Amino acid sequence: MNSCYLCALNVFIMNLTVLPLMIGWPQIVLIVVVVLLLFGGRKIPELMRGLGSGLKEFKDASKEDSDDTTNLDEKK
Repeated sequence: MNSCYLCALNVFIMNLTVLPLMIGWPQIVLIVVVVLLLFGGRKIPELMRGLGSGLKEFKDASKEDSDDTTNLDEKK
């Protein structure tokens, strides 16, 4: 009898944690519509350029950091 309650509790917890993370086409369409309404069609390319340059800087910085770490390991 107790295992049945535990099983139901486990299913309930899984539904609370996993289901909100599952994104399908309707959710993607809703997100795109909300972004278009908030920022407008002209502002989105500027936002994407900024996002792209930020990602490029992050990638370069992480590469430099890993190179520095490699150089320190070689000196030891």
